[in-house]
Amino acid sequence: MLCGRWRRCRRPPEEPPVAAQVAAPVALPSPPTPSDGGTKRPGLRALKKMGLTEDEDVRAMLLGSRLRKIRSRTWHKERLYRLQEDGLSVWFQRRIPRAPSQHIFFVQHIEAVREGHQSEGLRRFGGAFAPARCLTIAFKGRRKNLDLAAPTAEEAQRWVRGLTKLRARLDAMSQRERLDHWIHSYLHRADSNQDSKMSFKEIKSLLRMVNVDMNDMYAYLLFKECDHSNNDRLEGAEIEEFLRRLLKRPELEEIFHQYSGEDRVLSAPELLEFLEDQGEEGATLARAQQLIQTYELNETAKQHELMTLDGFMMYLLSPEGAALDTTHTCVFQDMNQPLAHYFISSSHNTYLTDSQIGGPSSTEAYIRAFAQGCRCVELDCWEGPGGEPVIYHGHTLTSKILFRDVVQAVREHAFTLSPYPVILSLENHCGLEQQAAMARHLRTILGDMLVTQALDSPNPEELPSPEQLKGRVLVKGKKLPAARSEDGRALSDRSEDGRALSDREEEEEDDDEEEEEEAETAAQRRLAKQISPELSALVVYCHATRLRTLHPAPDAPQPCQVSSLSERKAKKLIREAGNSFVRHNARQLTRVYPLGLRMNSANYSPQEMWNSGCQLVALNFQTPGYEMDLNAGRFLVNGQCGYVLKPACLRQPDSTFDPEDPGPPRTTLSIQVLTAQQLPKLNAEKPHSIVDPLVRVEIHGVPADCARQETDYVLNNGFNPHWGQTLQFQLRAPELALVRFVVEDYDATSPNDFVGQFTLPLSSLKQACPGWTRPPGYAEDLRPGCPPHRVPPHTPAFQGRGLTVTSYALHSNPHPAPLRAQLTRPGVLRVPVHIPCRALSSGVRWWEYQPPAHPLGPISPLTRRWSHLGAEGCLGPS
Repeated sequence: MLCGRWRRCRRPPEEPPVAAQVAAPVALPSPPTPSDGGTKRPGLRALKKMGLTEDEDVRAMLLGSRLRKIRSRTWHKERLYRLQEDGLSVWFQRRIPRAPSQHIFFVQHIEAVREGHQSEGLRRFGGAFAPARCLTIAFKGRRKNLDLAAPTAEEAQRWVRGLTKLRARLDAMSQRERLDHWIHSYLHRADSNQDSKMSFKEIKSLLRMVNVDMNDMYAYLLFKECDHSNNDRLEGAEIEEFLRRLLKRPELEEIFHQYSGEDRVLSAPELLEFLEDQGEEGATLARAQQLIQTYELNETAKQHELMTLDGFMMYLLSPEGAALDTTHTCVFQDMNQPLAHYFISSSHNTYLTDSQIGGPSSTEAYIRAFAQGCRCVELDCWEGPGGEPVIYHGHTLTSKILFRDVVQAVREHAFTLSPYPVILSLENHCGLEQQAAMARHLRTILGDMLVTQALDSPNPEELPSPEQLKGRVLVKGKKLPAARSEDGRALSDRSEDGRALSDREEEEEDDDEEEEEEAETAAQRRLAKQISPELSALVVYCHATRLRTLHPAPDAPQPCQVSSLSERKAKKLIREAGNSFVRHNARQLTRVYPLGLRMNSANYSPQEMWNSGCQLVALNFQTPGYEMDLNAGRFLVNGQCGYVLKPACLRQPDSTFDPEDPGPPRTTLSIQVLTAQQLPKLNAEKPHSIVDPLVRVEIHGVPADCARQETDYVLNNGFNPHWGQTLQFQLRAPELALVRFVVEDYDATSPNDFVGQFTLPLSSLKQACPGWTRPPGYAEDLRPGCPPHRVPPHTPAFQGRGLTVTSYALHSNPHPAPLRAQLTRPGVLRVPVHIPCRALSSGVRWWEYQPPAHPLGPISPLTRRWSHLGAEGCLGPS
C-alpha cells in the first residue's frame, strides 16, 4: 500500500524537504552530503519507482557536485548542486539565501541539456574551461540558461546523462505513478518530525500545502473518523483512509454512476456508451477494452474487462481525457498545399530577449523560438566591425550578435521540433560588401538546407508546399530585377522606371516606421538602396515587395511576392477591404509586424490578422501575455509543427468571406465548467495563502464572435474547486475561433490575479453531447504569476470536498454565499450566511445543518430557519 511503503522509507530529519511537482517546499536548508551515498534515503523509493535506484549517474547527483556557474568572463562562481530525493528537482546553493522556491529547479522545466560549448554564454565566456567539462541546462519559458563547468569531464557527463535519464523517465510515468509520487512528496513535507505519523497539526499543514482551506472543525471530524487507534495520530492504513476520503470527487463520481448502474463498475459496453455520448471519434468496443487495460488499477477487474471508479478517474485525468482532441496532437492536416494556404508561426525581432530599446540580443532567443515551433524568424542586419555583419535593433542600446552565429544556430536548432521549412526574414541595412558576406555565410553554414533555386519552374504559378520544402531554409528579402542581375556587377537598385528599388520594394512604411528610419544617416540610406547580387540570388520564393493594390494585376500571378505590413496598415485594410484582403492572402504571403512605437516589445492581438488570412503574423516571442497565449493555442495542433492549414474560406481565390461581415450565427457552443484540481499557489512562501478561483472562458475569432463569460468564484479552494456552471456562446465563424480558458484568483478590492490558462482552436476541442462536457485541462499551461512558469499537463491531484468551500445561493441573493461551518451541538453544524435584504439591517444570519452519517455525503437541511437579532423567518436555497 502507498502509506506502508512511505512509512518504511521515511526521510531522516536532517534531509531537506522534497519539492513537489508544482508547489515549492516550505523550508530548504543547505543539504548535507550523506555518508551512506544515499543508499538508505527515503527518496530512493521515488527513484526506485523510476527504475533508477542503482543508476550510478543518478546516485552521484544525489551526493551533489560543486559546479562552476558561468555568467561572464570574470563571474565564475562555485556552487553546490544536488538532485533532491524526489528525483524531479535539483537543489542549488546561492551566495545569499532566498525564498525556498528560489533554491530549486524542476527537471520537468528543462528544455534541453547540452554538452560542451553549445550555448552563447559558454562560447563567449567559457574559454577557460575545456568543452568536455561544460554543460548547459536550457529551461522552458523565459528562464535564463544555466551554464556550468564541472571539475572533471566525467562529472559533467554524469550530470548530462543523469538529467537525460530523469527527463525520459518523467515523460514515461503513468498517471498512477504521478499521483503516487505527488502524494508521497507532500506527506513527507507535512510530517514535520519524520515519525511516519500525522498529527492533526500536520494534517492541517498538508491541507494548506495542497491549496485548500478546510474548516478546522470539519477537518478534525474527518481526522477523528480515521483515527481508529484513538491516539490523535494517523499512521499506516489510517493515513491511507484519510487520503481516500480526501480524494473523493463527488461531481465525477456522479457521472460514473450514471453509466455504471447498481454494480458500480463499468463494463466495456457501458464505457463505450460513455465514449459515444462524449462524441469520441473512433469509439468502438475494442477502444473501450483498450482503455480498461490502460487505466484500470485493479488487476481482477482488468481481467474481467471492468473499470472501477479509480480507473475511470485515472482515464478522465489522463491526456486522453483532456479537452484537446488527441488526434490533433500529431501532424494530421494536408501538408501538400501552397505555403500561402497556411498560418505560419512567426517571430518579430527574434534576436531580442527583452525590450527593443536596451534589451540584450542573443542567439538563444532563436533557439527558444524554434523550440516553440516558430518557422519564420527575423534578422535585422547592420554593418559590423571587421567586415562581419551584426544583428541588433538599430540605433538603440540593444547588444549586438554576429550574423554568422545566428545562421549557425539556425542550422543546429531549426528542425529539432518541426521538419517543415524555416523562413529567414532579412531586414537589410548593410552595404554591398557585408551583404556578400551574409550570402557567403548562408551558403557555407546552411549548405544544402538553403533553397538557392526554384524547385520546378523559375516563375511558378503557386508556391511550393511545406511537404516539398521539408528541412529547407528560405530567405525573405529584396531581389534585383532578373534582367539586371546577370552581369555580376555591384548594381544600384534602380529599376526601369528610374525609381529606387528600395523605395519601390521597401517594406510598408507607416508613420512609426518613418520615425524610426529618420535616425538613419544619409550614408546608411544609400547603402540600403544597394542590393548585392550574391544576396539577391538567395531570394527565391519570398521576394519582399511593397503592397500597392489588393486587386490582382491582369498579367500573370506573383505568388513569390511577400508584403510586409505594420499592424496599423493591416487593420486598415481589414476594415476597408476585408474580402479583397482575404483573396489577396489566398494567393501570396503577407507578413504583419508590431508598430515600431511598442518600445517595451508589447504585442498586438494576432487573431484579427488571422481572420483575414495573413500567414506570417509576427509577434515578440520574448513578451508573455494573452497575445502569445493565442499564438501558442493556434499552433498547439498539427504536431506543433508551426504550420496550420487555413480554413477553406481563406484559401479560395474567389472567396466571398469578409471577417467584418461573417453572416448570421451558425453554431452554439456550450461549455460546462465542472471542476479543477491542484491549482498552483500564487504565493508559495505563505502557507495560509489560498486562492479563490474562478474560470473565465474567452472566444477569440471574428469581431462578432469575440466574447467572454466567467463562473462564480469558489472561496479558499485551489485544491479541488467545483463550479458546475454552463456557459454558452453564439458563433458566426467557428472555424476561426480560439477558446481560451483562464483561471483567476478572485479579489473583491483589486484586479484578479492570474493563475493559469489554456488555449486551443475550437475545431480541436473534443465535441461532447449536451449534458456533460469534460472540464478543460487547466493544468496544461498553468503560470503562477508573470513571467509564465510551465507546469506539466494533467498533474494529478488530491480530490475531496469540505464545508468551507461549498456555495449556496439564496432567493434574495443571486451570488453564492460562502459557508463556514461550526459545531454548535453534537451532529449539528451552524453555517453563517450573509443575506442582503432591505427589510433587515445587514448582518450575519445562519442556517443549521445536520450532516448524514458519512461526513463527505451531501448536506441535508435540518431546519430552514434563520435568526437575526431575535427575529425569525424562513428562507430556502435557490
